Parts: sequence; C-alpha cells; structure tokens
Amino acid sequence: MAVKITITGKVRGVGYRALLLEEADSLLIPKFEARNVKIDGKEALIVLIDGDKEQIESFVRFVKENRPEKAVVEEMRVEEYHGTVRDIERFRASLTSTQLSKIIQVGLVMVEKQDLMLKKQDETIAAVKEVKKAVEEVKEGVKEVSSKIDRTNELLEKRFQRLEEEVEKIKKALLRAGIEV
Repeated sequence: MAVKITITGKVRGVGYRALLLEEADSLLIPKFEARNVKIDGKEALIVLIDGDKEQIESFVRFVKENRPEKAVVEEMRVEEYHGTVRDIERFRASLTSTQLSKIIQVGLVMVEKQDLMLKKQDETIAAVKEVKKAVEEVKEGVKEVSSKIDRTNELLEKRFQRLEEEVEKIKKALLRAGIEV
C-alpha cells in the first residue's frame, strides 16, 4: 500500500523531513521519500511511503498529530499513490548528503564571520594599545606637571619665608625708630 501526503505551510528548514524519516524508520517502513516543493507559490512537503497497511496507518496518524516546533501547517492531504517510492535507505543517504551540504555552507559562512570578528578584534586590540600608550603619555605629562608644581611650591615657600623675614626686619627697624606697627 502506497500513500502520498502533501503538507503545505511553513515546512522548509524546520526539520520536517528528518522527523518523518525517524518515524518511518521506527515503524520499519521500507520505502519512504520526502521532498520540499512549491505548489502555487507556497512551500510544501510531499511525502511518499509504501509498506504494510498498519505501518502506513500508524505513520499517517503520526503525521497528523506531530510536527516540528517551528513548522506551520496550513493544509494536509493524504491520498493513495500508485507510483514508485524510493527505498528508505537511499532516501536517508540522499537526505544526509543534502543536510551535510547545508551544514558545510553554514560552516563556511560562520568561518567567514569568525574571520571578520577576529579582524575586528585585532583592530580593537590595536586601538586599546594606542589608548594605553596615550594614557601612559598623559601620565608622564601629569608627572612632569606635578613635579613642576612641587618645585614651584618649594620656591614660593622659600620666597614667602624670605618675605616674612624681611617684614619682621622692617617691623623691628620701625619699632627702633619709634614707629609702632
């Protein structure tokens, strides 16, 4: 007994074929095929299965009751199928090859993005080093200014001390001259 199941909606890139393959495998269905297609511009998944009546009924029940988390099913049709259905092992090999190809493409994009991120990281590290260098230069400048301020304070203190001594001398001279201050 062979059956064709057509599922329309958001069915691509959500793991639908892998989910159905796993269930067909667990039911020991010998012939299974699932392919993504477009029907009237809409995403669709066509599933072909061939096996014993009990296996097919269990599978159809599973398909009606289960779907991948991200899938959105708008319509599902189940009908008899009179064509040839691929052996499940050949479909598994084909699906595995297709999925590996997708994984490789995603991996290449990820490596490219990683390379860009590493380049940005290198640029950021270079910028941080420049800022660190600038901060060190500012610290040196602050040390120089601080040193000059300290030296200026010493000189001012000596001058004020001399002025105070001179003022004291003047006060004493004025007192000796009889002028009170």
